[in-house]
Amino acid sequence: MLPRISGPAFAALRRRPLLWVAAALAVLLVAASLVIAGNTRTVEGQPGGAASTAPPALQPPPADQAGYRPAYHLTPDQRWMNDPQRPFFLAGLWHYYYLYNADYPEGNGTEWFHATSTDLVHWKNEGVAISKFRNGLGDIETGSAVVDTEGTAGLGKGAVLAVLTQQDDGVQRQSLFYSTDKGYSFQSYGQNPVMENPGAEHWRDPRIVRDDANNQWLMLLAEGHKIGFYTSPDLKRWTYVSGFEQDGLGILECPDLFQMDTDGDPAKRTWVLAASANGSGEGRTTGMAYWTGGFDGKAFKADGGHQWLDGGADFYAAVTWDDPRQSDGQRKASRHAIGWMNNWAYARHLPTDGWFGAASVVRDIRLASDGGRPALKSTPTSALESLEGEPTQVPGGGLSDGRALPVPDSGAFKADVELEKPTDGTGKATLLLQSGGATYATIGYDFAAGRAFITRDGDAVAGGQGKAASEDGGEYRQARSVEARPAGGTVQLTAYVDRSSVEVFMDGQSLTSLVFPPAGPRGVRLAADAPITLKAGTVTPLAGIR
Repeated sequence: MLPRISGPAFAALRRRPLLWVAAALAVLLVAASLVIAGNTRTVEGQPGGAASTAPPALQPPPADQAGYRPAYHLTPDQRWMNDPQRPFFLAGLWHYYYLYNADYPEGNGTEWFHATSTDLVHWKNEGVAISKFRNGLGDIETGSAVVDTEGTAGLGKGAVLAVLTQQDDGVQRQSLFYSTDKGYSFQSYGQNPVMENPGAEHWRDPRIVRDDANNQWLMLLAEGHKIGFYTSPDLKRWTYVSGFEQDGLGILECPDLFQMDTDGDPAKRTWVLAASANGSGEGRTTGMAYWTGGFDGKAFKADGGHQWLDGGADFYAAVTWDDPRQSDGQRKASRHAIGWMNNWAYARHLPTDGWFGAASVVRDIRLASDGGRPALKSTPTSALESLEGEPTQVPGGGLSDGRALPVPDSGAFKADVELEKPTDGTGKATLLLQSGGATYATIGYDFAAGRAFITRDGDAVAGGQGKAASEDGGEYRQARSVEARPAGGTVQLTAYVDRSSVEVFMDGQSLTSLVFPPAGPRGVRLAADAPITLKAGTVTPLAGIR
């Protein structure tokens, strides 16, 4: 059994797709060192030289043989994807990059793959934008792309600049790449790295923010249990100004910083600092933790403890962004978020074929008062409505005998249910996701506990058909839940179901989880273990984006 991945072991495993041969799995005592050593390989040639030859391309399955490939989630056409890189808007398109390994599972190292969209729903894979192992500094890892509107870096006004981590021989450095073709291809800056490692083990994931109030660029860097803050006039010369330290959450990664207006009120403008973290010490899994507070141009001060953006098992390395076409008030009232829909505890042992990894749907987040404390609330982005087919109404009434819901054969749909709160305040209502008549995952709401939840102890992974069932220390089988106590006499729950995932939204809370149905005809049953009444419900088919 693999141990729970946390702390240094967790950090060693993340973002390093490699071939886990049987011998490595058998020798667990040296697994961590093998992972770290396997993350680099000999550079073939000097900067600008040719990259090594990739394995033969894997072809995506035909549409009628989609299997587990999602219908409406972004996936790589082939091979491996993980961390999303924050999108930006330029020349009528959203530009989005994700870490990609064309050599997986035979070889190591990631690079930036480019995707574009007009609506943050329909995505077009454009190809590799920043290739690994080209400039002698290692592979291409997480960072930030920004449009240098004023040309502060001296590489041209409107150039797209990417500041990102490169790792070579276990040393993490920050490099600068630039694009003069609107983000489709990048060149390595001639004086890379722009930040040399000071001797730190964890020193990665630069998040770049334009600080117009102080006429500077701001960088957040993940430094183990600390987020380092740096400033620069030109994206090349960086000065350390402060650090935000936090113990108890494992190795912090993929930091983020932004402002939002609590309850949409500019008088309550608040800073939010976020980072991907490990919640195992709180009985959680990995996800995106965040703090609210103040920022003075150099240092962030939290006004309380951390909170979590998503309560599911599979929402990691998340990024947030706003829409530059909106007014300042609109940008501070709501912004977008997207995450890698996976978990390093079992990411390499899932039953997909030829492609590995998916992005969540884009959700909109806002900052709202929650018992006097600002908290982020999530809803699926409204652009997802463009995928909706004709909804089917589900008759109201008692659920004691359960009822089958009319779900589409495609396996891609949205289910909306509105439940009346029982008079005694107890009982559970559940959506049972089924294959061949057997339940493989359960979405539900516990009225007594005031929690929405997901279990998946019958799917193709937890049921024993995948390696993760025996090698992840039980991480995959654990139920995940989030507190949701809506006011009024009803609760409303929305579930976005795709061929290998579920994303649940309720009262501003969300749960994101992978699910892999066993073979057999798909179905969904709505049931309850107490006198609970369905007030209204719909099932809406969702079109694919491929």
